Amino acid sequence: MSTFKFSVGPWNVHNGADTYGPAVRSEIDIEEKMKTFADMGFSAIQFHDDDAVPGMNELSDEEIKLEARKMRALLDKYNLVAEFVAPRLWMDPHTIDGGYMSTSEKDREFALWRSYRSIDIANELGCDKIVLWLAREGTLCAESKSPVEATKQLVDAINKMLSYDNNIKVLIEPKPNEPIDRSICGTMGHVLAVSAATIDPSRVGGLVESAHAVLAGLDPSHEMGFAMALNKLWGVHLNDQNGLKFDQDKSFGVENLRQAFNQIKILKENNYGSNGEYVGLDVKAMRTTVDKDSYKHLENSLKIVKALEDKVSRFDYEFQKKCVETRDFEGLEMYVMNLLMGIE
Repeated sequence: MSTFKFSVGPWNVHNGADTYGPAVRSEIDIEEKMKTFADMGFSAIQFHDDDAVPGMNELSDEEIKLEARKMRALLDKYNLVAEFVAPRLWMDPHTIDGGYMSTSEKDREFALWRSYRSIDIANELGCDKIVLWLAREGTLCAESKSPVEATKQLVDAINKMLSYDNNIKVLIEPKPNEPIDRSICGTMGHVLAVSAATIDPSRVGGLVESAHAVLAGLDPSHEMGFAMALNKLWGVHLNDQNGLKFDQDKSFGVENLRQAFNQIKILKENNYGSNGEYVGLDVKAMRTTVDKDSYKHLENSLKIVKALEDKVSRFDYEFQKKCVETRDFEGLEMYVMNLLMGIE
């Protein structure tokens, strides 16, 4: 039995289309996804703004709120809640050069319009968190933008969101690259620095995704621990990553089991979730997956999280203490490996 509450996004079950090939599985209606997510034991749904309100660019502000209320009714039907809303700027033709850091003032205004509407949607869905994945906030051409000015533009945009709604919390999800070449806000250290520069740092925190930390050459558990030490870890997206290539969103723990163990360990040791936080999954099925297995990567990830929770509960802290006192780190490493391999 897990002590965590789990969240998932509708994009985690998709048709398999990617940069290099077309769809290979059938589309699944969002209500069918929600029903299945609830049956699997998920408590909350992660939303992009246009997951909650498709075609929102063509709607008025009031029409957007009306459509969001319909999505709230669907959540209520399956006893689910919304965890957050994230403006999906990276998929919009207005923001191909970034949103908040675009070289076009008109496009920066559009990015803020989507952000304000995301806040409206969050209010209608009953949640108080906005997630910023700064996908195109950086450069493809190094000389095209000043990192000084771009950073100031990001802070200014967040300040405007905080001023728009006095209760909303902004979570930045850092990533060092892809789809842009150079990110402006690539790690939790960057996130906390940006938070400190805003008009209300108490409402700006971070969300760590395992794969994004790996892409930055960092250990995800250390990114989580750094944020938790400063009370800024307000969300996690668990998944896995094979090396420094494109963001794979593999099932949690399938590539780096020890690294996965330490992520669950740091979360458990520091009572993550005690303030209502969710353990989110952001995983995608392998492209060769057939229709009937469309949810198997989620099932596997949940099983691995729960199995690692059990491993953490059996971790011998007294033995760890003795190993540290005698500097027997080889012994401690082998203890962890035996624990993970099931060797007594």
